[in-house]
Parts: sequence; structure tokens; C-alpha cells
Amino acid sequence: MNKILIAIAAVAASLLCQGCNTSGCTDNQNSLPLAGFYSSAGEAVSISDIDISGVGQATDSLLYASGTSLHLVYLPFRSKYTTTSYVFHYTQEGLDSPALNDTISFAYTSEPYFASEECGAMLTYTITGMTYTRHLIQSVEIVDSLITNTDIERIKIYFRTEQ
Repeated sequence: MNKILIAIAAVAASLLCQGCNTSGCTDNQNSLPLAGFYSSAGEAVSISDIDISGVGQATDSLLYASGTSLHLVYLPFRSKYTTTSYVFHYTQEGLDSPALNDTISFAYTSEPYFASEECGAMLTYTITGMTYTRHLIQSVEIVDSLITNTDIERIKIYFRTEQ
């Protein structure tokens, strides 16, 4: 009888815990634009001599520091604004002059989106415009202007490379 009560209690506890999980919610609950780095020939590249920071932030805005090899980066948008800009500072010897810094600026709209009871609400963004400097960046391509919490590369940044 004691074993039956233990088994029933275990099953009941299991059912209660299943009702509290968030398996219906994706791991990424934020809408973050994912950007990839490419050579001027269109091949994926990794860059380790680069600092990426936000422009106009009240606090330290360094997102990525030199020394880490990067192929993909998240470039979060500011939810209370309609534009966000990033500075790319190259730290490789001979390229580490602020005069060679590149800036990418994104214009966008944001819209609240109710994902589910488990996930709650989040913002989605639609990129409406973009400008960039062309010191070492050759071009920037918006693959998909709708930024959701789906972990998909939506921005491609092409760097000038030696051939």
C-alpha cells in the first residue's frame, strides 16, 4: 500500500511540474537582429580585431571587444527609439585609427507582439532604412527587414578584403 501511495504521489508531482514548464516558448524571447560578416567576395569570414559599440548610449556600450573571433553578432535595437547606430573600430595594427571607424545606422519601427501565454509579449522590429560609412565596410545588405525572436541572420556586412 505504501508503494502505491508513493507511485501516485510521484505521478501527481510529475503532472503538476509539466503544467509549469515553458516548453512552448522558444529560448530566445528577444527580437535581436543577427548580422553576419562576409568578405567582398561573399564568403563568410571571422574577424577578431574589431570592437563594436553602440552610439549615444548613456553607459558603456561596448558590445564586442577585440580578441574574440566573430562571424555572427547580435546588434540589439533600442526599444524606446526609432534609430540605433553602431561603431566598428578596427584594432589591427595599421587600421586602428578612429578615422577608419565605420558606423552603421538603422531606422526602424517597433510593434508589440503577444507570442503566447508562456512567452508573454515581445517587440518585433521592421527596418525602414539604413546608412553606413565605407571605410572598411564595402556594403551592408538587409536580407529580411522583419526582426523577430527567430534566430536567423537578417543582416550581412561585407568588408573590403585583399584579393
